[in-house]
Amino acid sequence: MAKSKRFFMYLFLSIAAIVSIFPFLWMVVSSTNQSVDVTRGRLLPGTHLLENLRKLLDTTDLQLSLMNSAKISVTTTLLALLIASLAGYGFEVFRSRSKDIVFNILLLSMMIPFAALMIPLYRMFGQISNVFPWMGIDTMTSVILPTVTTAFLIFFFRQSTKMFPKELLEAGRMDGLSELGIFLRIYLPTMKTTYAAGAIITFMSSWNNYLWPLIVLQTPQTKTMPLLISTLGSGYAPDYGMIMIAIVIGTIPTALVFFVMQKQFVAGMVGSVK
Repeated sequence: MAKSKRFFMYLFLSIAAIVSIFPFLWMVVSSTNQSVDVTRGRLLPGTHLLENLRKLLDTTDLQLSLMNSAKISVTTTLLALLIASLAGYGFEVFRSRSKDIVFNILLLSMMIPFAALMIPLYRMFGQISNVFPWMGIDTMTSVILPTVTTAFLIFFFRQSTKMFPKELLEAGRMDGLSELGIFLRIYLPTMKTTYAAGAIITFMSSWNNYLWPLIVLQTPQTKTMPLLISTLGSGYAPDYGMIMIAIVIGTIPTALVFFVMQKQFVAGMVGSVK
């Protein structure tokens, strides 16, 4: 009975794994085929990978789009981790009734859809453009600032801070460390797995961000990878082989970040749930 149960469990997991990985495999295979083969649903690798890559490099500014996405994603991730961890640390370590009210308001803000904020944000950055052009419309700053931190990330760090040993805080204070010193020298090194999980979540969200950059970035020089891929697919006769290789290239950075830090991601998520 136990063997049959294990057999069906592994069978189910195998089927689930195949279903999950099939779209990615189809995308990689399609990047080696011509557009007509992709539309026909060809599932065998072709010989047009280099041709599709050459057409992509000749017809688009791929390097610039990759660099724009990298700058936005890395900057957003670093700033988000710093701000959210400071906020989560402060909300949990220095608890008070007023801080709990502010934190609850932050959680309520998660219920507001981004579609309701797009027009006010666009108008705000349009007015900022007249005073600080480097922060206005069609700048990387206008993409980074609204996404630099989220209520979820602050909640994530606060939940993780609940598991942080309070004895270490007291020991740091007895040694004469300031609160900032305790945060930098004790809290930050101890919470490495939480930072890793937060980094993966933020980086992937920023790299794949499409709607807000589509609205606020208006010139080819500021296009990110999702906008580049969207442009390739909106033509009169899309070249699906070229689109697929662009998607593969755009997927590689997030896949690398996740696979390199997956152990820390799991440990950080488990720690926050506890």
